[in-house]
Amino acid sequence: MTATSTHRTDYRVATEGIGLVDRSARGKLALTGADVAEFLHGQVTQDIRSLQPGHGAYAAFLTNKGKMLGDMRVLNADGELLLDTERVALQPLFNMIRSYKLGYDVELHKRTLESGLLSLIGPLADDLIHATAGSLPGPAEHDHSPIELDGISARVIRTDLGLDLLCAAQDTEALTSTLVAAGAGPIGEDTAETLRVESGRPRYGIDLDDSVIPQEAGLNERAVSFTKGCYVGQETVARLFYRGKPNRELRGLRSSIKLPVGAELTGPDEDRVFGTVTSSVISPRLGALALALVRREVPPGTTVQAAGELDALVVELPFDRPDAAVNAVSDPNEVNRT
Repeated sequence: MTATSTHRTDYRVATEGIGLVDRSARGKLALTGADVAEFLHGQVTQDIRSLQPGHGAYAAFLTNKGKMLGDMRVLNADGELLLDTERVALQPLFNMIRSYKLGYDVELHKRTLESGLLSLIGPLADDLIHATAGSLPGPAEHDHSPIELDGISARVIRTDLGLDLLCAAQDTEALTSTLVAAGAGPIGEDTAETLRVESGRPRYGIDLDDSVIPQEAGLNERAVSFTKGCYVGQETVARLFYRGKPNRELRGLRSSIKLPVGAELTGPDEDRVFGTVTSSVISPRLGALALALVRREVPPGTTVQAAGELDALVVELPFDRPDAAVNAVSDPNEVNRT
């Protein structure tokens, strides 16, 4: 299976220019009140108290046993905290806030239907926003600032692949037209997913669920502070980090054809399942790629079988990391089998 011509065109737009994806369906909330930082600090894995205006963080919220109920982006927006999350995690996040904010000066505001969210993906995203708005957010991921484009107010947020624009829902269509007129090209969600998988970033509700501890998904560096003090699920996360090793780890899979999502990963004798394919894409640049949580005893460089018959090479993430020599192996017969 190869990439379609539309996918190849969209991929070129997103990797050489500016791709545009409407992500307004993501769950969005806002917290206001004198105690918002203190409250959220005790509920999520990141250090929220030290988050300054104009900056943001990626965080997870967990069960008491350290399993993920969801993840979110948290933005300090001068007096309120803006949260956005996968739609599947919105209700658990809403429930968590409602349940634990008692006794805190915290007000919860629904923003999912009230706000639009557009993603600009590609190396020229900064150029477009600077040319049309005259300013940019800071250089770190999740840095953000208010801007105005063609009379439309928005908040521009730095991402790993470009910039996001948060606006009022009624302005989404007009903002889309402004961005397209300035040089952005609408691309399919499948292309955005391809770039996400290439970069090795798991997605809650697809690669992650409430059975996953952050370290298993390689999220400690991005999502967890080990100096902030107590939060829900902290004991399990800290114990695993300081004293143990996860039983499974997020890995990449390379194959000659696209692997089916949900396919079990086994060895040649098929007597043990080592993981399950969670995301699967065709990259016009790198070929068939997939993500899976793979048991620790199956190291990078091992060939496993997906669905009992399709060879897949286990590799470290991201897929094009320069220090992972096994990622360059194109013939599965060149490496050992389980």
